[in-house]
Amino acid sequence: MTEIQLVIFDCDGVLMDSEIVAAAAELEIYSEFGVEMTPSEFSKRFAGKDSALIKLDMEEYLGRKLPENTMKKIHANVDEKCGLEAKMIKDADFVLDQLDQARCICSNGPQKKMKHMLDRIGLYDKFRPYIFSAKDFEPPKHKPEPDIILKALKEFEMQPAQAIVVEDSKYGIEAARRAGTRVIGFTGASHTYPTHADELIDAGAETVISRLSELPAIIEAFSVWGGME
Repeated sequence: MTEIQLVIFDCDGVLMDSEIVAAAAELEIYSEFGVEMTPSEFSKRFAGKDSALIKLDMEEYLGRKLPENTMKKIHANVDEKCGLEAKMIKDADFVLDQLDQARCICSNGPQKKMKHMLDRIGLYDKFRPYIFSAKDFEPPKHKPEPDIILKALKEFEMQPAQAIVVEDSKYGIEAARRAGTRVIGFTGASHTYPTHADELIDAGAETVISRLSELPAIIEAFSVWGGME
């Protein structure tokens, strides 16, 4: 079987417990226009989805167009709140130190936001310069498009079967499957919900873990297991 040589992490909801923080920050703006939703409800519905597409959904929900500066306000609020409030997922630093494989981040989030979060809790130097954002492309190539994962594979000169992706959203799972990599679902962040694991399996995850401390053993098992057909 093919040995796993590259681990590709999503950032929000896998390394950083930031999805619920981002949801609250987005809702601060949307509530100005009459959106009534809790951060948990927002996360369940939209976690992992590009913010521009979320805005279109909100406009449909409200039945009207939102001001042109809405996205600018949302991005600024999310960046500020996540940079200050988001916490590291339990054991992320410990697990990264245990892995023998190369690692990188592939995220829909912008580079600036990731740097602020990761640098504050000491994870940034464990990845740089291998932190890839969907917004590095012009135009951006957000998950479920596979482009960001394919870019990481090219950077590391790896075949898809040599890489494993760790994702908390169905959009990320789909991107990994389309790129041809192995994929693990993760439900250990605070935005998780009772059907979360089932949804990740339905999206194509080969297995789901709720603690990052499980990851090294799963990677070892994947190196001897051929995976799903």
